Amino acid sequence: MFDLSHLGAWRDLPFFTTVLPQIEAKLAQETRAILPPAAHVFAALQRTQPDDVNVVIFGQDPYPQPGKAEGIAFSIPDDYAKSARRDSLDNILGELHSDLGVQRRSTSLADWTDKGVLLFNCLALTVPEGKAGGHRSLGWKILTDQIIARLSDRPRAYLLWGGDAHKAAQSVDGTVNFKLQSSHPSPLGWKKTGANFEPFHGSKPFSRTNAWLRSTGHASINWGDPEGP
Repeated sequence: MFDLSHLGAWRDLPFFTTVLPQIEAKLAQETRAILPPAAHVFAALQRTQPDDVNVVIFGQDPYPQPGKAEGIAFSIPDDYAKSARRDSLDNILGELHSDLGVQRRSTSLADWTDKGVLLFNCLALTVPEGKAGGHRSLGWKILTDQIIARLSDRPRAYLLWGGDAHKAAQSVDGTVNFKLQSSHPSPLGWKKTGANFEPFHGSKPFSRTNAWLRSTGHASINWGDPEGP
């Protein structure tokens, strides 16, 4: 079902030989349309190789609306209906503007992945059309666990937005890595706070990440619109 030829070094993870065939068998029985299209399911991994990852941002699972999911967490294609609700992404871009004064117009975050930001849906990489969370029990989370283990070879920045991301990255050592835990950027949660996390609203994740990157000898990330040719 899936073409794994462009996964590069990620292809070495055991998931792809031990777990993915079982998921593919279950998906073959799915009567509903599956999103995103098969060619985009592993887009986040295809665009950002393990050694290039400096920042990890975990989403949950893909958008369940046709044309909205492109295999990159929180990202929405630029040609998606401008009048459609963008919920979490609108709050992410709003925080970007508040944090860095950057007005980003592009809703596709594909350029972030090219700069070493792994935008990965930690609970599932597929979803049935119209049913958010519909494929969370298929075993996709095993891939998340293996990705975290693979990325433990050196310090990285982890932006963990929401309880699912917090749980997924429990094993990430916050004394070695930059680990920023906040509420989810969705309209229902972006101002929530808790004992172990701060509100997403006002958390300044972009400037804080860039400061950490510079302190560890890496270049800052341009979080704004993609640079021209």
